[in-house]
Amino acid sequence: MSIDTTSLETEGQTVQGIALTEAAAAKVKDLTANEDAELALRISVAPGGCSGLRYQLSLDDRALDGDVTTDCHGVAVITDKMSYPYLMGATIDFLDTIEAQGFTIDNPNAQGSCACGDSFH
Repeated sequence: MSIDTTSLETEGQTVQGIALTEAAAAKVKDLTANEDAELALRISVAPGGCSGLRYQLSLDDRALDGDVTTDCHGVAVITDKMSYPYLMGATIDFLDTIEAQGFTIDNPNAQGSCACGDSFH
């Protein structure tokens, strides 16, 4: 069973789900355009990195028990129930500039991060 929501009610306040910018959604659609299976963007956190936790992004066709699913600009964004509290309110963007290319995550729950931007605490 997965939870399909863009926001959750927690102790009387609304907590926003995980958001995907239009640029990030367009990149995910581009990456999945030639795939046979319908793929979603899965984001999770795992121990590691220089700050304690690191982000993991992948394309996934599975729905796991307890997954939280948010639809952003026509792209399903999925996270597992253990990672979701660390990611509530996060925004995933995609940069394509001369200085940087790739997905970025703006996470209001991160108290600090390392210079590489791939891990946080």
